[in-house]
This record gives sequence, structure tokens and C-alpha cells, in this order.
Amino acid sequence: MTAVATPPVAPTTPAARIEVPKPLTREQVRFFIEEGFLVAPGMIKPEELEELKADTCKLARGGYPCENLKPLPADTSDEEVLRTILCIHQPHFISPVMLKYVNHPVMCGALSQITAAHLPHWDGSVKCMQSMLFVKPPGFQGQAWHQDEIYIPTRDRSLVGAWIAMDDATIENGCLWVVPRSHKTGMLFDQRPHNNPDEFDFAGESYGFNESDERPVEVKAGTVVFFNGYLLHRSRKNRSNVFRRVLVNHYMNAWSRLPWFMPANDGKTPMPSPAILDVRNVVPVAGIDPYAYKGYETPAKNVWLRSCKANQKETPAAADHQKSAPNKEPDKK
Repeated sequence: MTAVATPPVAPTTPAARIEVPKPLTREQVRFFIEEGFLVAPGMIKPEELEELKADTCKLARGGYPCENLKPLPADTSDEEVLRTILCIHQPHFISPVMLKYVNHPVMCGALSQITAAHLPHWDGSVKCMQSMLFVKPPGFQGQAWHQDEIYIPTRDRSLVGAWIAMDDATIENGCLWVVPRSHKTGMLFDQRPHNNPDEFDFAGESYGFNESDERPVEVKAGTVVFFNGYLLHRSRKNRSNVFRRVLVNHYMNAWSRLPWFMPANDGKTPMPSPAILDVRNVVPVAGIDPYAYKGYETPAKNVWLRSCKANQKETPAAADHQKSAPNKEPDKK
């Protein structure tokens, strides 16, 4: 990724404001602040779901120029294509359709109400830094207990996942499980290997809390589940005979810097303070971007694939389709 050359301007000159609707009630906002998550049924319409599903197939077929997803023969069925993929990281880097749903106006309107609602003077400005397209075919693993803030640090506890259910999500096919209110203390729990590759993918497992309060979040297709970056959550293996497709995007307060990863260093140049690190590979989606004067990074025209035990048993054709694809996007969830 390379930075776009943008002439510096005064930091007091923000980009144009992005106006969005305000679809949530005061009670819904209060619920999100207190419980750490919010279920919004029907936020994505049936015709929008069909558009997302069609683009998922196009991505999986290698329909966009991309190093890590190779084109497949036209006679390969959609089901055969999708059955090799657990998750595609950053599909909005190559797909205008996925970028469209990063910017979905109603969803971003909800985000403008909840993302940093715990901060007394927040103005509703939001930016996005990540998209993740989970296909999760039958038999594929879930992810053990974790908090998203472990992977994507913010400076004000404003990280929010917007989890778009493209299919009905049930206990059987691997829906989300959450520990309500586990975000409130702001504690990031340590992680360890889970030693359960039949149930979960390669990522570590958070521990040191009481998981007896967990609850499943079963939802209908078209629902958006919003959850705070400190909320403990997990998903189990897909034990059904249907896919559990989800597009989950991650957002944060646009006023917060994003110290996502340390820059490369030659060992001689003093490293900057983590407090001022600010990854600019972001998409403003609501309100203003107060750091617009810095310009934006141009994302690589590529995606990264997440692996688990199930998709390591690929056919030779599937392996060639995903040739050279790493397990995950480097340094990112």
C-alpha cells in the first residue's frame, strides 16, 4: 500500500461532511452502550442480500483481478466454488459491491449513533478500516473467544463490528455467541492456544473470564449485529448443511487515530510514539474526517484468505485457485 501524495492543508479544514440517516431509537443506543451489542433486523433488504451473494460468488471465482484468488473455469458450480472458502479479508479493496456495503447509508447511520456514544462530545463521525467476508461452508470451523480490539486497537474504545447476516444464522450453522456487558470494564483479556482445531480456526482464545453468561445471537438474513470491540464473542463450527455467509465490517470514531501496526524501521530511525500512529487506509462513512489533510493510503488490489482445518483439505483445483494466498492479512485480524 502506498500513500497518495496529498498536499498538506490546515488540520482545521476537515473534509466535506457525509450525511447519513439516524435509524436507531434512543433506547437502542442505550442498549448498545450498556450491553455492548445490538441486533437490527431487516436493515439489509432482500434485493441487497442477493447483490451481496452474487458478488460473493464473483469474488470466489476470481472475477476481480487479484493475486490471491485465481479465476476458475466457467463450468465450476457456485457451490463448488464457495465450499473452499472460510473468509476473505478486505474484499472491498477489489470489489465495488463490497465497498458499497462498507458505505451502506442506513447501517452507517446507525454507526453514527453508537460507535462512540460512550464519549460525551462525540459528533457522530465514523471511519471504516476493515471488511471480512465469511462464507463458512458446512463443516468449517468458527473462531474461539476473542475481542476485536486485540487485533485492531483504537485510542478511545470505539471499535465496532457491523455483522451483516447474508443467511439465517443459527446455533447449528455457527452463529455468534456473546458475553453481554463484557466490554464495560475496558479490559483486554490475555489469549492462549485453544487446542481445539475441530471447532475453531487458527486464532488464539481469550481466557480469564466467566463464560457462563454467554448467549447465542440467532438472527434472520438481512439483520445487522453491531458489537463493541471489547465485547467477548465467538462462533462455533458449522454443523448444518447450509452456508453461513456474513459480511462483517469494522468501524471506529473518525476522531480517534488508528495505531493498527508499527511502521517498518531500519533500527536507526527513532520509532514514533504509538499514541501518534495513524493508519490511513480507511474509508470515511459518516460525519467528517478530521485527519483528511493527511491524505489516504491506496489499498493493494488484493485480498487475504483466512484458513482453518476444513479448508486445508482442499482439492488440487481449489488449492491452485487460492495459490499463494496467506492464512490471513499480515498484522491484521
